[in-house]
Amino acid sequence: MEALLSFLQADFAGTPAWSWLLFIGIVISLLVFDLGVLHKEDREIGVRESLLLSAGYISAALLFGGWVWWQMGPSSGMAYYTGFLIEKSLSLDNVFVIALIFSFFAIPRQFQHRVLFWGILGVIVLRAIMIGLGAALVSNFGWLMYLFGAFLVFTGIKMWMIADQEPDIATNPILKFLKRRMRVTEGLRGNAFWVREPDAATGKTVRWATPLFLALVLIEFVDLLFAVDSVPAIFAITTDPFIVYTSNIFAILGLRALYFALAAMIHRFHYLKYALSLVLVFIGTKIFLVGFIGKIPAVVSLSVTFGLIGGGVLFSLWKTRSGASQPELKTE
Repeated sequence: MEALLSFLQADFAGTPAWSWLLFIGIVISLLVFDLGVLHKEDREIGVRESLLLSAGYISAALLFGGWVWWQMGPSSGMAYYTGFLIEKSLSLDNVFVIALIFSFFAIPRQFQHRVLFWGILGVIVLRAIMIGLGAALVSNFGWLMYLFGAFLVFTGIKMWMIADQEPDIATNPILKFLKRRMRVTEGLRGNAFWVREPDAATGKTVRWATPLFLALVLIEFVDLLFAVDSVPAIFAITTDPFIVYTSNIFAILGLRALYFALAAMIHRFHYLKYALSLVLVFIGTKIFLVGFIGKIPAVVSLSVTFGLIGGGVLFSLWKTRSGASQPELKTE
């Protein structure tokens, strides 16, 4: 018993082990309830269900933030909520790319939740590696924060400049590599990622990947690319690995649930990308301002981030009201 208590109280990345176990238990419970109870069978998820599911995840995230505030203090609580808002806001850009990937592979809506769900498991592992590595580097090389700041400013400016451009999925190097290295079926095979079918050249039954698997890999790759922006952004708020990781994962869980509602009205949030670019520039600049004016309070960071994102959403909705800014369809 004493050994167990000692383990639970042991320090892990600056936080007691029992706090990490509590978080992991909550995440596992949410995922098991999602897949094992709500979505045992593949089916299309409507906008209403998507909003309700997302509301559940967001409620869990906010309650966990309240626990962080109570257990670790107001400063940690505010850092958690700021990190959660930043990660959720920056991840909204993922929705645009994920929708393009599903469209490119012609993935039916009833199979999309399966891809997103299993993609979450990859995100949990990849983010843990990236955040752990980032925390170790920052603690040993403080000057890296200035490198992060410069990178965020550069990324924000670049995002502003290419906001109107859409990625070309067909030319993605990861997709080309996968198609060269493995057999891929011409079409879907239900909800399977892998199947065993005869090879026309040899007549032997071999393993084939399906377009569903390719979509999963590309979505994981996209999340990895977006993490390169979002992880440094949250490190600019706090370097506590527990706050950074928990706020990241809760934001991603809720966003994947919200995808089905957002995907139906992506065109309404066209100008949000410009707001996100300003958020990155603000956070990157904030790192350099610390040397001149001192550390900027978390409440200021949260207020500015919320104001920029809220302004981007409202401006987008206003500009696209009644289809005002939607491109016209060309007719022959």
